This record gives sequence, structure tokens and C-alpha cells, in this order.
Amino acid sequence: MDEYKTKEQKRKFYDSGAWKQLRKEVKQRDNYECQECKRQGRVSIDTNEYSESAKRKKIQLVVHHIRELEQHPNLALNEDNLETICVDCHNKEHGRDFGKKKENKWDDGKW
Repeated sequence: MDEYKTKEQKRKFYDSGAWKQLRKEVKQRDNYECQECKRQGRVSIDTNEYSESAKRKKIQLVVHHIRELEQHPNLALNEDNLETICVDCHNKEHGRDFGKKKENKWDDGKW
């Protein structure tokens, strides 16, 4: 059984052809919509926006392992363990919810 504990092991997995193909299939299955937003009654889709600064398409949707890769390596390529979610929902799922946008420090009321 494969293990995905180190950064290198995870990178090798996420760079694999098997993962890239399955990721594409899961996004198609989920109609390129965030499944978590959908459960909340919202719509979040891939808009194919381009990032000039990154010189590539903006990543708006990711394919998420419902049962984590590290703890359940046997489910790494199990389609039933995968769902399409937006980057915001993915960050929240992994405790990387950075909150709302930074407040503007400029206060017109002071001037």
C-alpha cells in the first residue's frame, strides 16, 4: 500500500497521470460545481478566469479527498472518496480559513 505522509510522496501522487485523469473525471461528474456550496444552497463554478500575475488559469475548483489521503491511502484513487469543491471551501475544510478580506486601513472619517 502506498503512503502519502511526506511532502515528496504527496507531490509524486498529485503529479501522477492517474490522479490527473481521475481529477478531470470527477470535475466532469460534478458538473464543474463546488459540491459544498451546492449543499449550502449556493453556486460556485469554474469561470476559467486567467491570472496575469501567475500567468495561468486561476484555480477556483479542486478535487478534495473526503477521507484524507494521509490517513486513508487506500482511498486515494477511489472516485467515491472524491468531490469537487471551491478553493474557499477547501481552505475551510483544512482549517485554512483566513477570514474575510483584509480591512482597508484608510479611514475617510479621520480626514
